[in-house]
Amino acid sequence: MAEKVTIRKIGNSQGVILPKELLSMLGAKEGDVLSFARSAHGVTVSVSDEETDMLREKAREIMQRRRKVLRALAK
Repeated sequence: MAEKVTIRKIGNSQGVILPKELLSMLGAKEGDVLSFARSAHGVTVSVSDEETDMLREKAREIMQRRRKVLRALAK
């Protein structure tokens, strides 16, 4: 199922209004933050979870600090 939305001028910005059915497919509600990422099939849209984002950032910091150890373990 392909949903189409139109980019509209909203003040000095541009935006889209997402239909109720699309929000339901995403499991999103008013106030949620959407994340967009490139994928092999185009762009992936997901509802951002603050706890998951915080854990991902901590993991990124640890991987930077312990780069040598992680490389050695990968061999």
